Amino acid sequence: MHYVLFYDYVPDYLERRGALREAHVALAKATIARGELFLGGAFAGPADGAMIVFSGDSPAVAENFAKADPYVSNGLVTRWWVREWTTVVGKDAAQPVTMEAE
Repeated sequence: MHYVLFYDYVPDYLERRGALREAHVALAKATIARGELFLGGAFAGPADGAMIVFSGDSPAVAENFAKADPYVSNGLVTRWWVREWTTVVGKDAAQPVTMEAE
């Protein structure tokens, strides 16, 4: 299954992230190495949040990332939540549908 972690950022996120970015990226790289983090990044124009896609058996994989993320623990994230995402099309879809040729 896929799970999406959403972040809402503080207004001055871009100014404050520098000191925490290395630790945040290290956490992401470790999660990628375990095969849990699929894709992620911040929203642009404005940079007011982020979305990170995880693959796992439960939402705990995304929840644990957020709980360990220095952006969260240091107050750059004002709110986070996880949604299950039923992926049905694309090469990495968790529940692919058969596409019939027309």
